[in-house]
Amino acid sequence: MGVDVYSFDSRIRYSECDETGRLSPLSMMNYLQDCSTFQSQELGIGIEGLTGQGLAWVLASWTIEVDELPPFGTDVTVSTWCYAMTRAHALRCFQIAGAHGRPIVRADSQWFVFDVERRRATRVPESQLVYVGDERRLDMAPLARRIRVEGPGRAAPEHVVAHADLDTNHHVNNARYVRIALDALEALGCEAPAVPLTLQVQYRSMALLGDVVRPRVHPCAGGWDVDLADAAGSTYAVVRIQARQEGQQ
Repeated sequence: MGVDVYSFDSRIRYSECDETGRLSPLSMMNYLQDCSTFQSQELGIGIEGLTGQGLAWVLASWTIEVDELPPFGTDVTVSTWCYAMTRAHALRCFQIAGAHGRPIVRADSQWFVFDVERRRATRVPESQLVYVGDERRLDMAPLARRIRVEGPGRAAPEHVVAHADLDTNHHVNNARYVRIALDALEALGCEAPAVPLTLQVQYRSMALLGDVVRPRVHPCAGGWDVDLADAAGSTYAVVRIQARQEGQQ
């Protein structure tokens, strides 16, 4: 029998805010990641269990719709649920609700299980199938099958992967790719779209300690695509950030 929605309550901390006094995009993404790992721990099938099998859940892509980033001190409820799972992958939604339970962030995501030793995706273990419940997918834009950047783009300063970028899987944390992309926009004087916005990220290979990430910024409709690649031009991740009209999906 599966599980349904998992939620936890929090309050926006000063350390999670940017210079505007609101939750930063990086901290917002960390809330989403934390929610899924908290759920795993509560079910008794957390990161230690998979690590012992030489496996890890890895994020393939997500779409995040941001209506509002809450200010310091705001009480929030962060929720997640797995709405579909096969032996190949899992599909998971997230939500952050602010005052009076009003949703202000929505996300959809695709995950797969990674065999650390063989360095490839593998079948989802039977023990992990417990995640899927009866909840349905959020009413939001579908996950893009592939983000395709257009044109030659502009090169931004390279980023050398440091220990601070890594997570327990020893590769760059999912949210850090977005921080690198936002830094690239700032370095080139490209203004990132303001909230409300849509953020899409597709992860294609893993950047490890000491790897050099070379961002290249491309304009797209309503915003920017940032291709984060290695020295040979092979993409680690593509980050798309676009303006969105309120109520638009």
